[in-house]
Amino acid sequence: MKYDVLIIGGGPVGNYLASLLARDFNVAVVERKTSFGGKACTGIIGAENYERLGLPEKAVLNQLRGAVFYSRIQSFEIQRKSPQAYVVDRKTLEKELAKSAVKKGADYFMGTTFQGFKNGKAVLSHMNERLEVEASFYVGADGVASTVAKNIGASTKAEFLTGYEIEVVGEFERTDFTEVWVNKEITPKFFAWVTPVEDDLARVGTFGTLDELNRFLRVRMLKPTSSIEFKAGSVGLGWRKPWIRENVALIGDAALQIKPTTAGGIAYGMLCAHALRKALIEGAPERYWNYCSWVRKQISFGLKFRKLFLGLDQEAIEKIFEVLKSEEAREVIESQADFDDHWRTAKAILRKPSLLARLIKVSPSIIRALL
Repeated sequence: MKYDVLIIGGGPVGNYLASLLARDFNVAVVERKTSFGGKACTGIIGAENYERLGLPEKAVLNQLRGAVFYSRIQSFEIQRKSPQAYVVDRKTLEKELAKSAVKKGADYFMGTTFQGFKNGKAVLSHMNERLEVEASFYVGADGVASTVAKNIGASTKAEFLTGYEIEVVGEFERTDFTEVWVNKEITPKFFAWVTPVEDDLARVGTFGTLDELNRFLRVRMLKPTSSIEFKAGSVGLGWRKPWIRENVALIGDAALQIKPTTAGGIAYGMLCAHALRKALIEGAPERYWNYCSWVRKQISFGLKFRKLFLGLDQEAIEKIFEVLKSEEAREVIESQADFDDHWRTAKAILRKPSLLARLIKVSPSIIRALL
């Protein structure tokens, strides 16, 4: 049993990569779970990338055209006429991508666990049966706690956070707006969010502790007893290197291709899937790292922004809100902002001398982080 490419992990990025590669290579996917979905994930993907990546319309649950940002004492909103992001059903997304890969010729080993490498082969466990599968190239798409990464000796320098999210029944009149709550007195390590799925259902969560989530629910006047789904998961914000070693590559959450600003990783992982495909088609997999330069730049910027956020107190955040809620700032953000390109938004703000001056007054560290 030999393949050109064996992908370990059948999440959205692993399945997407399988679909990309299956027409040109003999591909197999190993997935530990027996079904798709199940991971805590708000499932917001920028509309521009969703369409550019050719993702299935069937997975879209809701369209978002704006966001309302809340601090402790004030708020402002950013909006556009057209959808800027989609809320997706992760199970449907993964399943549709897997179907696409299978139709193109990929093999799937569901309920199968990757144990490690031995003599150039992947050692797998399926229904208490030991299998050895050989491939010319291996890809670890097996999440933040990647077994593949451990097997190739990848080093990790990252901040790991536990996230909690519920689906809660309530009244959500503005279903095309997500809410972002930045209040360190409630959630000190991250922001909290309320993302409508329907007019009577929303995904609500944060990264931190369960106590912080419950505190936020009380502030937002949502009842924990109205929750009909609860999920938890972890993310790693930082670097895991190398992304490729000899004939093994890491991708998606396994490579920590995650936005440090929002902890989302689906789009970045899929963009890097295109980079890996290009490198493999060229017969030069070592080029994968370079071909992912845009994603690496976004992660680098996001980590600086994350460090800045952790160093700010709530008083400074309130002053930043005063700047961002100004008409000039909102015009810049609404015209220039991209859901997945936060560096672009920062550059647009820095080009406005008046906004730059006001941010420097809040803290010079803001400018150092953005630059």
